[in-house]
Amino acid sequence: MSMLQEYRQIEETIRELNERLQSLSNDDKLKKEIEFEEKLRSLMGQYNKSLKDVVGILDPDNKVAAGKKAATGSKRARKVKQYKNPNTGEVIETKGGNHKTLKAWKEQYGADKVESWMTILG
Repeated sequence: MSMLQEYRQIEETIRELNERLQSLSNDDKLKKEIEFEEKLRSLMGQYNKSLKDVVGILDPDNKVAAGKKAATGSKRARKVKQYKNPNTGEVIETKGGNHKTLKAWKEQYGADKVESWMTILG
């Protein structure tokens, strides 16, 4: 891309963004949100409260933060499962179900049958 093309593309992007900004600045919904935020911050300053304090008052059980922690917390390690095919004597150890041979067995013998061959190692 030539510099002139890049310049014109950036110029067009700026024009589109300015139009979008103008459109948003005339939006009553945005104006109300800005007004609410300003009043809330003013009130927080008046009572010397932080955003955490306000959240603690409105959500004392902290369900919102607890949900985020649960979603981003450490996962429980999967247990190693051992499958022994009684027909061939072949043994597979895996932590998940995405194993090539295991999938082939489930397709050949049926998932319920293959799951009956499983023992949990830890």
